[in-house]
Amino acid sequence: MTTLFTVPVSSTGGSIVCSNPTNSEKEENIYLLEFTSPKDNRLTPTFIDAILLALDMIEHRYPKGVVITTSGIAKFYSNGLDLKLALSTEGFLDKWLWRLFRRFLTYPMPTICLLNGHAFAAGFMLAMYHDYRIQNPSKGLLCINELEFGVPLQSPMMSIFREKLTPSSFRDLILEAKRFGAPESVKAGLVDGLGGLEEALTLIRERGLQKKASTGIYGTMKEEMYRHSLGILDGHFANLAWREQLEEKKDQAKKDALKAVDTFEKQRSAKL
Repeated sequence: MTTLFTVPVSSTGGSIVCSNPTNSEKEENIYLLEFTSPKDNRLTPTFIDAILLALDMIEHRYPKGVVITTSGIAKFYSNGLDLKLALSTEGFLDKWLWRLFRRFLTYPMPTICLLNGHAFAAGFMLAMYHDYRIQNPSKGLLCINELEFGVPLQSPMMSIFREKLTPSSFRDLILEAKRFGAPESVKAGLVDGLGGLEEALTLIRERGLQKKASTGIYGTMKEEMYRHSLGILDGHFANLAWREQLEEKKDQAKKDALKAVDTFEKQRSAKL
């Protein structure tokens, strides 16, 4: 394995290492990005900046090919957001998280997420914004668990699952906060296969992914393919306005419902 470059993650003392995992001249355009940002690859501003820089480096300094991402932390691919930091960082969603999702959604080369361990919440969302996913067959769960701690998902967090999953898998993932182990993940369509780096390389070779970006329109095709999700990612303030209007309608509906219930109870009591 040949190291091409390393991007530091200053806030955690971690790094993102880009390497060629095959040491083959015929496969020199396969890039492995290994994240190591202790303790569990939380998606913080500095970590996201490092990922984006690594993607820029590959796109603008190396031949077009395929990008594989994985974690250097055995237990986790990513444990999602540092919620406290995300809430205290002004503009975190549109300036960092949505930018990260958008970059993977429209990246001008095939992207494969090699899920070595757990991917929870925003960590799993990031995996879904890749083109393909390979999951460790023996350890690691995939889960959107915001329901369990009362944090509602915003539109860009939902849209990618809606586009890529069947309605029943989407329901189980979001409304049951179901934890998917490897066999269930394949059955639900969350991943394209099970294994490790060798299986990811096999997927690349069998599908001829190394050459898919050579014509220069791979990113454009993804923009059209995922136009709905891209519009949601780019419409942050419109999404917030929609949510505010919806909450106002819900408040009014609640008042009307309580009034109707109160009237019904009074009428029932008068008859007794």
